[in-house]
Amino acid sequence: MTADVDSIVIGAGVVGLAIGRALAMHGHEVLVLEQHGLIGSETSSRNSEVIHAGLYYPTGSLRARLCVAGKQMLYRFCEDNGVTHKRCGKLLVATKREEIGKLEDIGATAKRNGVLDLVPLTQAEAKKLEPEAQCEAAYLSPSTGVIDSHGYMVALEGHITSRGGQVVLNTRVDGVTRRPDGLFEVTTTSDGQSGVITANRVVNAAGHGATRIGRMLGFKDGYTVPATYPAKGHYYSYAGKSPFQRLIYPMPQGAWLGLHLTLDVAGKAKFGPDIEWKDEISYHFEHNDGEREATFYREVRRYWPGLPDGGLQADYTGVRPKIYRENEPVADFAIHGPELHGMAHFAGLYGIESPGLTSSLAIGEMVAGMVA
Repeated sequence: MTADVDSIVIGAGVVGLAIGRALAMHGHEVLVLEQHGLIGSETSSRNSEVIHAGLYYPTGSLRARLCVAGKQMLYRFCEDNGVTHKRCGKLLVATKREEIGKLEDIGATAKRNGVLDLVPLTQAEAKKLEPEAQCEAAYLSPSTGVIDSHGYMVALEGHITSRGGQVVLNTRVDGVTRRPDGLFEVTTTSDGQSGVITANRVVNAAGHGATRIGRMLGFKDGYTVPATYPAKGHYYSYAGKSPFQRLIYPMPQGAWLGLHLTLDVAGKAKFGPDIEWKDEISYHFEHNDGEREATFYREVRRYWPGLPDGGLQADYTGVRPKIYRENEPVADFAIHGPELHGMAHFAGLYGIESPGLTSSLAIGEMVAGMVA
């Protein structure tokens, strides 16, 4: 039988849209299904909007390889499509002498990952670039930047629709099955009405919902769909004009990059995220009787001692779909294709968090090749 549509992508976050674009660019008819009324309304719109250089991730990991490749692709895409972005650079700072060894380790990892533009800075050199920053030593990462993530997603959607594809909102996926004839059958609910769509290939890029959808299918013995665990982060913004021209990142703690200072494309400063493991997804800003704010002031003043009292304002929260629990080893991106789960023309993506935005175009090309 003939399928209703060639390819279905579940999830219209930045990664799902990038996959949809890649499939469309390769000549596939694409339908992107999104349960919410807006594209990118979960993880993709609640992050730091940073274009990462690829400094931290273990050499050879998907995070490292896709970040470094995706960064170059993303800058080109922004330039070609008029997406607002700024290659502002960042300082990675050691605020104590005992952190200098960790700083140098990150520099070595970055070099192995193919990031060759890091510039080591003394305390005086860092101070000259950012007079308000306090550190013992630093690296300048010139290829780090920021992006208007919504503008980027709108551009991706435009690439899909201009090639005959569609992005359908307010459409929840309730079931995915593989029929004996090889077609996928996707059951949906939209405006209270149920429907069934058949497709030759399906990509599960549903973020927080990816585990639920992945477990709808029957895979080969021995394969298990990864579980997803939500981790919440809070952001504060700075009430005044930022004295910084670049992003400022302290030393990371495991997979957490610390309470860093980032700038949006207009130059407004924000700080975060922290990390708090949760049992469910909630975007409510939790003040914890002022304890959270006190922690932000303490941590930010490690590298910006001049942060004035009253300078921080509670801003927004984000929730990342992690595939490891608190205190467990940090997991790599899980991008599972037929060679792993045994089902042709299907790919599932789990635990796509930072640097997913930076990596998105490279992820799109990778996944398109998996299911084509």
